[in-house]
Amino acid sequence: MELRIWVMVGVLVMVINGSRGGSSSDEGDDEVTYDGRSLIVGGQRKILFSGSIHYPRSTPEMWPSLIAKAKDGGLDVIQTYVFWSVHEPQPGQYDFSGRYDLVKFIKEVQAQGLYVCLRIGPYIESEWSYGGFPFWLHDIPDISYRTDNEPFKFYMQNFTTKIVNLMKSESLYASQGGPIILSQIENEYQNVEGAFGNKGRSYVRWAASMAVGLQTGVPWVMCKQTDAPDPVINTCNGMKCGETFTGPNSPNKPSMWTENWTSFFQVFGGKPYIRSAEEIAYNVSLFLAKNSGCYVNYYMYHGGTNFGRTGTSYVTTSYYDEAPLDEYGLIRQPKYGHLRELHKVVKACSKTLLEGKKSNLSLGQLQEAYVFQEENEGCVAFLMNNDTHSANVEFQNRSYQLPAKSISILPDCVNITFNTAQITTEIGKRNAKSEQVISSATRWEVLDEMIPNFSDTSLKADSLLEQMNVTKDESDYLWYTLSFEADPSCSEPVLHVRSLAHVAYAFVNGAYAGGAHGSRNDKNFSFETPIKLDSQMNNISILSVMVGLPDSGAYLERRFTGLREVSVRCNGKDSYDLTVNTTWGYKVGLLGEDLQIYKEENLGKVVWGALEPSAAMPLTWYKTTFDAPKGDDPVALDLTSMGKGEAWINGQSIGRYWASLLSPQGIPSQSMYHIPRSFLKASENLLVLFEEVGGDPLKVSVNTISWTTTSKRNSNADDVTTYK
Repeated sequence: MELRIWVMVGVLVMVINGSRGGSSSDEGDDEVTYDGRSLIVGGQRKILFSGSIHYPRSTPEMWPSLIAKAKDGGLDVIQTYVFWSVHEPQPGQYDFSGRYDLVKFIKEVQAQGLYVCLRIGPYIESEWSYGGFPFWLHDIPDISYRTDNEPFKFYMQNFTTKIVNLMKSESLYASQGGPIILSQIENEYQNVEGAFGNKGRSYVRWAASMAVGLQTGVPWVMCKQTDAPDPVINTCNGMKCGETFTGPNSPNKPSMWTENWTSFFQVFGGKPYIRSAEEIAYNVSLFLAKNSGCYVNYYMYHGGTNFGRTGTSYVTTSYYDEAPLDEYGLIRQPKYGHLRELHKVVKACSKTLLEGKKSNLSLGQLQEAYVFQEENEGCVAFLMNNDTHSANVEFQNRSYQLPAKSISILPDCVNITFNTAQITTEIGKRNAKSEQVISSATRWEVLDEMIPNFSDTSLKADSLLEQMNVTKDESDYLWYTLSFEADPSCSEPVLHVRSLAHVAYAFVNGAYAGGAHGSRNDKNFSFETPIKLDSQMNNISILSVMVGLPDSGAYLERRFTGLREVSVRCNGKDSYDLTVNTTWGYKVGLLGEDLQIYKEENLGKVVWGALEPSAAMPLTWYKTTFDAPKGDDPVALDLTSMGKGEAWINGQSIGRYWASLLSPQGIPSQSMYHIPRSFLKASENLLVLFEEVGGDPLKVSVNTISWTTTSKRNSNADDVTTYK
């Protein structure tokens, strides 16, 4: 009985004071706490608008402008993941330089007077290759990711502690006077928790306890985790958390929305998901009104660029380009301006929203009012019309016309100052101006990539090996090679290939025979192609290609990619099953990758030849130079005329391209590829392309990107640029 009394006393103390969220016993003016209504920062309740900006998806030169625009857009917080794979590329070897300078990024946020939500994870998903895990984890003996597994917990805790200690050493937590007011441990774990059974549940408890034990002085959150253990706050992710969020799992925790998707990530071969400014504003208003939300984060506020090979399976190099700040960091109207107006209205009445008593009443079959009333003064109302038609409603003896599918905000319970469906801000249109078409064949030089034979390989195995385990994520490419002698009676031979990778190209005796690819929704693909066999020994070389490693799901360490079946059919029958009982030779990557011929200092390691415009061959390297466009407008490379591959500017990869994989509308899912200004010199910029399937480099152009405003509302204003 005595123990129960003390437990009840402890709960009452938590209710009265608000949970400390793992803070230290020293309570300073900058302490962050919370209760059932809101976060409490420095003793003040807050309604906070936040936006995701990922530091590796932009450049340090872009950070000040991105953060300034976010602040001017009415944001209070910048939210970012921490990207384990770039920070610890090898065990115990850390990199926090350049685009990976997390401390510099956070200090820039602090310098501009904003807070930070640091989502350490360290599993992040985020359409980032391997979910942010460094691939070396795969080779840790007996490891199983994201479950109650000692090897995994050791390395996860080690990295999480590394990041926390780094933040502490720079005094970046709010409890130290810094900008970080929230941290996240794990990420949408409930999506996979059931696959691990009891070990999944115990892992959640361990992760929460481990994080809180690091004594950051600020609360921790777990998104999409209804069983987040106290004092960790469970939060919502999605597009409609005002409808889908079941609420905090304790009356002592506030309602928080850590991912309000401003569009959706784009995949090669898919079309952009266009989410309007009106829909976003409606759902934010609903969450604030219905759920008494105190924190809303836009994912993404600026998406940026998946430089190099960082994007996950089939995801485009351009990331969340439809966000309020587009890929280049330019303001996307009307999304940016409409949300800015919403933030301004909400902040003006935030005291009443935080301190008033909430009630709601029906105004019709699909109409409702949420009212926040202070005892002696303030009153705020949200009038919701969930119908697809406009509606007239009566509220407090006054008549109001509510547009279809909208919420009107009345900061004084009388006058409408904002309606989610009515755009009053300017409308924008994005333009691409071609500054230079590199159309002269004399400007380009070419190099054929080497096609290895079985005799060229050092790694041999009597089976088809799993691709990721062989490449260790050092390259997208893995050559599968073999030599075999066909029976002279083999007529009309056909090569059959089935793969769990993303793309495959087959070469027989050095000649291209055919290829195929899968898609984001197809986990495997196969193809058959007629081939020509010699009467003696034949060399078959198949280049298997990954377009990013998988980033989600349970048992990520067990995934199988690469070739699964290879056979040669003669006379319409299966004559040679080469899948088993066959010795295969393997080569990781390309010769051009090995020599890093995309760098100026390595160009002389190979002999480049002249471009023959009529000869578009697979597996070809192209190089040229160009001058940087004048001015400050962002720069992009138009690769519509190319097929599939990767592009480098002055030795830095601007990402994968795949212009030949068309959307349902018959156009490339992405045609423009961002070149950050900081990558460029004034003149003689080296451009190197590795082209897999053949393309026309003579139509490649260098463009500048800008926005212009239009005079009237266009209902399709958000999709005028798609992924151009």
